[in-house]
Amino acid sequence: MRRTALLTAAAALVAGALAWPADAAPTTFVHPGVTVSQSQLDFARSKVNAGAQPWKGAFDQMLASKYADLNRTPKPRAVVECGSYSNPNYGCTDEREDAIAAYTDALAWYITRDDRYAKKAIQLMDAWSATITDHTNSNAPLQTGWAGSSWPKAAEIIKYTYTGGWANSGRFATMLRDVYLPEVINGSNSNGNWELSMMEAAVGISVFLEDRTSYDKAMAKFRTRTAAYVYLASDGSVPKTVPSQNLDTTAKIVAYWQGQSTFVTGLTQETCRDLTHTGYGISAISHVAETSRIQGQDLYGTDVGERLRQALGFQSKYELGTAVPSWLCGGSLKLGLGPVTEVGYNALHNRLGIAMTNTQTLTERNRPAGSNNLFVAWETLTHGDNPS
Repeated sequence: MRRTALLTAAAALVAGALAWPADAAPTTFVHPGVTVSQSQLDFARSKVNAGAQPWKGAFDQMLASKYADLNRTPKPRAVVECGSYSNPNYGCTDEREDAIAAYTDALAWYITRDDRYAKKAIQLMDAWSATITDHTNSNAPLQTGWAGSSWPKAAEIIKYTYTGGWANSGRFATMLRDVYLPEVINGSNSNGNWELSMMEAAVGISVFLEDRTSYDKAMAKFRTRTAAYVYLASDGSVPKTVPSQNLDTTAKIVAYWQGQSTFVTGLTQETCRDLTHTGYGISAISHVAETSRIQGQDLYGTDVGERLRQALGFQSKYELGTAVPSWLCGGSLKLGLGPVTEVGYNALHNRLGIAMTNTQTLTERNRPAGSNNLFVAWETLTHGDNPS
């Protein structure tokens, strides 16, 4: 009897390993269409020009940041080498921040129609596309995911809205195709925020390149990883897993979930690590869901949306100061979720009408949301209460 019970438990764990089929890429890609659409940009622009809050304050914050500095000098490297926690840091910070700056300048161009910002974004993108050939060392996949999430957001806005021309857009596309996409498209078996950020980059790059095959592959990996990153009670007694990680016993799953053995809806694989890394994962989920929506497939109505809603609510509750129970992470959490709630909150609460009390309180308290200096930037401006 004991052997039968063990075999049954093992079978249940194997059944919990997910592999989503590919989600069909759009027949025709929408541009600009990575995280933010043209109608969302138009809404933000109209609010800023009208002096309405919180958008005007968010825009002023962005324009006052180092990323909008028109005197910024790009710092490209042929090889960006990033070790664990960016040690060594040979071009890691420079690459991420130049990518965020390009996106910042693209937003500034769209809202102000000041050519100087478009030209600065192009200068930054051109400098890197003329130089970079590789990412190396242990953090190379994550670094590529972070920078690779910002570059296509900038490129989409410039290529499809700036009429002044971008002569080297083809070279930039080649950089994304040859340097970035191969590093991220196959995913990662590290902590879940790695693969989620990498799939965000892969999806965004696929949109810019209009690469349907890569889009499908990245989206399938994204859905499998999202289901394995955020727990729902409907998943069963233990979280779902990614097949390639071979987490085939409860003990292995508990170890992977930072030693947490009590699973409740909204808990993430990294909640007991810290809420900062958890925020990276949540942000990437919201960004991919938003890009997918713009491209014509609304994932918010699937388990992706439900996992995002529950993850936001669970983490927001403790970020707001709710006492941590003894069964959760030993009774102690490392806070610091970051500026990552606007996109998911806007989609789920404002568009779909779902009550999200804790997420709403945290989102409104943190406005205007700035940048995490890695791959998140200015989301009160682009997504704050944005119905478009």
